[in-house]
Formats: sequence, C-alpha cells, structure tokens
Amino acid sequence: MTMAAKILPVVKFATKVTIAGGALYVAHDSGLLGGSEEGSVALGRAKAAIPPAVEEWMKYFGFELPATPKIEFSPLNAWNSGVQKSIHALSVAPSTINDYTKQGLQYVKNHLK
Repeated sequence: MTMAAKILPVVKFATKVTIAGGALYVAHDSGLLGGSEEGSVALGRAKAAIPPAVEEWMKYFGFELPATPKIEFSPLNAWNSGVQKSIHALSVAPSTINDYTKQGLQYVKNHLK
C-alpha cells in the first residue's frame, strides 16, 4: 500500500470529526442545547437573521422566492405539552397493558373453541 492510501481514511475521519465538533460547538454556543428558554431566544435570533441572509443570497444568485408564511411556534409550549403527554402515557401504561392483555386472552379463548 502506498502512503496516501493509508493516510486518506485518517484524513476523512478527521474531517468528519472536525465538522461534527464544529456543529456541536455552534449549537452549544448559540444556546440550542440549553433549556427551553434559551432555545426560544435562539429561535428568535434565527428568525431575525435568516430572512436578511436569504434576501442577500437571492440578490446574489438572481433567484426570487415566494414570501415565507408566518408561523407562530413556541418551543416552550411545545416542550411542555410533549412532556405532559409523555408523563400521561406513562401513568396510564399499566392499566392500558392490562386491558390489552385481557383483550388478547379473550381473543385467544374465542379462537380456541
């Protein structure tokens, strides 16, 4: 094997690790990995920064995009409702499993007759 064939996989792996590490650093630095309050602030910053950047790119490349729809989304409320639904599902899981077990046994009994 040549030296380049031995080094190429190492360089590819190092490049992937560097990109993943950089993405993780940017996500942490911008507050995306923090709590829901920090996530809401980061989303607000992104909403403020993205439209001017897209507009600049459209001018540079000569594209014209349709107007973006207004979306009202609160990560804080979505997070809370997701947690509430998960906790509710866990709290009713024993009785639900009991009901499904009874239905399954009844189904088997009916088909064994």
